[in-house]
Amino acid sequence: MSMDETHGGSMVSAILFSIVLLLLLGRTADAQRSLEFFDLLPEDPKLYDKMRPPKKDGQATIVYFHVTVMGLDSIDENSMTYAADIFFAQTWKDNRLRLPENMTSEYRLLEVDWLKNMWRPDSFFKNAKSVTFQTMTIPNHYLWLYKDKTILYMVKLTLKLSCAMNFLIYPHDTQECKLQMESLSHTTDEMIFQWDPDVPLVVDENIELPQLQLVKNYTADCTQVYSTGNFTCLEVVFVLKRRLGYYLFHTYVPTCLIVIMSWVSFWIKPEAAPARVTLGVTSLLTLSTQHAKSQASLPPVSYLKAVDAFMSVCTVFVFMALMEYCLVNIVLGDSDTPPKPASPPQPPSSSGTDAAKLDKIFDIATKENTILLSGRSQKSTTGPPPGPTPAQRARMRALNIDRVSRVFFPFLFAVLNVTYWIMFAEYI
Repeated sequence: MSMDETHGGSMVSAILFSIVLLLLLGRTADAQRSLEFFDLLPEDPKLYDKMRPPKKDGQATIVYFHVTVMGLDSIDENSMTYAADIFFAQTWKDNRLRLPENMTSEYRLLEVDWLKNMWRPDSFFKNAKSVTFQTMTIPNHYLWLYKDKTILYMVKLTLKLSCAMNFLIYPHDTQECKLQMESLSHTTDEMIFQWDPDVPLVVDENIELPQLQLVKNYTADCTQVYSTGNFTCLEVVFVLKRRLGYYLFHTYVPTCLIVIMSWVSFWIKPEAAPARVTLGVTSLLTLSTQHAKSQASLPPVSYLKAVDAFMSVCTVFVFMALMEYCLVNIVLGDSDTPPKPASPPQPPSSSGTDAAKLDKIFDIATKENTILLSGRSQKSTTGPPPGPTPAQRARMRALNIDRVSRVFFPFLFAVLNVTYWIMFAEYI
């Protein structure tokens, strides 16, 4: 073999090695190059319209929802609102996108800002008054792309939501507060919301509320017909039952004690007007303050609530106890007729005075002699004792009214209490 042939073979080997090296470096560079949004678009980007949902075979795009509720708090009956901390996940499939080259993992994390240039569900919270997006320590949302071109968008939000409450049987009420998610511009012909078939809803079991108890939660469909068409809607329903312990010890028991305190006047003698009137008026004013306190946290509704009925009955009992003393005072005062004025004494004459004194002396002596001779006391010689005076009869009638009231008022109040608690026993 000549020197030229040897040199030529070496040149060919060097060229082939250079080509292989360049190919490997090119592939390494491609692998290390960051993913661009345009890498996901079709080869002709004009074919991708971010305003149109990714329909397949003309069927509506299905978007699956998942909600994780981490907390419920700030339930305000006066403004009829409550707050919720949630993770909100939306999943949909967009077959118009291209998968990144050499995608080996099950999913790939994408830039969240790319959502501005992609089609995304136009869902909004229908009954939300305000929505707070969490940004600490980083923005709390992410975007995943799966191998089957499924897109997952997860975000953490704090919501202040309205809750229509009915206080007809307050404080024995059970409220249903909803979290509604609806499409803003796409009708059901283009997009349909559905709950995740595997895990649609997760609610933290450690949620604890001061006056309400979360007894049940479930998902439902709230699709509604508007003048512009049918718009898909999903909702989470929280069933909240009010705890009775707070109201039992701060409303019902104190109110019953105030009513019982007003009955103490039945054991006070009728002549003690200041004591009985003061007790009745004080009980009435205290009960009015207690009633106003029980309404402080509620909106001014036009219908009668259960607590209003109870407090009104107690107010009537205290008022009737005060009226009972008015009746006693009237009965006691009817017999207090003013005595007849005595006629002024006639000035006696000197001769008449002496004669009268002698007559008295003789009468006294005669009576004493008769008692001594007969051996009987003066009481035995007198007739039967005289009957009660009108004032005494009136006082006896007043005392009888008090005696009847001591039994009638507690008995009737006990009957009404038993009736009230039997009526609302099923809500406790």
